[in-house]
Amino acid sequence: MAYDKIIVPDTGEKISFTDGKMNVPDNPILLFIEGDGIGYDIMTASKRIWDAAVKKAYSGKREISWMEVYSGEKAAGLYDGDYMPEETFEAFREFYVGIKGPLTTPVGGGFRSLNVTLRKVLDLYSCIRPVRWFKGVPSPLREPQDVDVVIFRENTEDIYAGIEFEAGTPENEKFAKFLREEMGATGFFEGAGLGVKPISPFGSKRLIRAAIEYAIERGRSSVTLVHKGNIQKFTEGAFQRWGYELAKEEFPEQTISWEEVAEKHDGKVPEGKILIQDTIADIMFQKMLLRPREHDVIATTNLNGDYLSDALAAEVGGVGIAPGANIGDEIALFEATHGTAPKYTNKDMVNPGSLLFSGVMMLEHLGWFEAADLITKAYEMTIDQKFVTYDFARQMDDATKVATSEFATKIIENMDNV
Repeated sequence: MAYDKIIVPDTGEKISFTDGKMNVPDNPILLFIEGDGIGYDIMTASKRIWDAAVKKAYSGKREISWMEVYSGEKAAGLYDGDYMPEETFEAFREFYVGIKGPLTTPVGGGFRSLNVTLRKVLDLYSCIRPVRWFKGVPSPLREPQDVDVVIFRENTEDIYAGIEFEAGTPENEKFAKFLREEMGATGFFEGAGLGVKPISPFGSKRLIRAAIEYAIERGRSSVTLVHKGNIQKFTEGAFQRWGYELAKEEFPEQTISWEEVAEKHDGKVPEGKILIQDTIADIMFQKMLLRPREHDVIATTNLNGDYLSDALAAEVGGVGIAPGANIGDEIALFEATHGTAPKYTNKDMVNPGSLLFSGVMMLEHLGWFEAADLITKAYEMTIDQKFVTYDFARQMDDATKVATSEFATKIIENMDNV
């Protein structure tokens, strides 16, 4: 289709789908949203690294054709104040795969979260957050290497559905009256702000299905359903129940519940089976500190996933190096998981790790595992050499503090030594 501000590159081919299977050419057109604040610095550095890795891994036979699309402050400047132009959505529907830097999200007012809008409009129902330790990265844990989980967070329901009624408004009073008089709900104070927490079998099962399929494809050992079903029985409790039902109905040959393991296999998971288990959300935080090896893939609701993914990232170096992706049935949007850090805008000093490794996830999504692995190894080598940006330098003895661009250059150089 024709675009107004977006320029389609002269080189490159579109990714396509046949019977639900993605077809990736050797020169795919991939979208990128630069991002606000530190977005320019980390996107520029990361693109250099991704391009260098692809060129080296495939001896120049593969290449990414980058196509910039717009959201956030840069979009507002181009589209007369529109932070989320419609043609950005159209570009994702046409080209399928892209990556974005951090976007501005005001607290308590202003426009709606751009991140949430992208996920909902494009129906990117799985937020995927791998959490693992990279050698040399400072961590508060004694044994950070034990943390290696992939979180699947449901992206479209729960309180993030945005169904809220502000205290003191006519809508709030009408809803409160309905709850009290029609539904018999009395467990809230007069004048309370009210929200609705929708959790559906459709939304829950497609998220849990994606988590199980990922575990099968990547040879993972378990999928843990994290919920607060002991209190919220008809939402979070239903999420847990639907998860067990789905595994039994759709993946009976590949999965086994903990109940079956205990009753039929003396507590030992049979060879080749993926364990389906569940844990209460608050207990999960404790377990990931004390016994992280017990968990592999995690499937959870929206709010739980938000808390859990950031907390676990802190165990292995912080959200500054935590990657993420939002994936639907076809469209995939990879993203930096941290904020815009406006005080560091254009200072060429922040760690690009979160965006960089989100790009590594993107390369893996394309099936380009050789390039992805090259980046990971070169990154670890660079950290091991204590050649780091300021955030790591202040936590290391005898470290060399470098700019974002210098850090990228060193990673590229280390690709020759991997």
